[in-house]
Amino acid sequence: MIKLITRFGKDQSGATAIEYGLIAGLIAVAIIGAVQLIGADLAAYFNNIATTLTPPAASS
Repeated sequence: MIKLITRFGKDQSGATAIEYGLIAGLIAVAIIGAVQLIGADLAAYFNNIATTLTPPAASS
């Protein structure tokens, strides 16, 4: 049993894939947080532009 625990502790296979997965997860969380923070301001900015623009004059 001690040999099994020791061997499991020294096993490094799959560690790189797990690290890349954790990094990708953290990047995704950062992007989601940034979009939520900026999203409302960006929507207000574009709504301001839309209300400022005047529609073209109708031609007859």
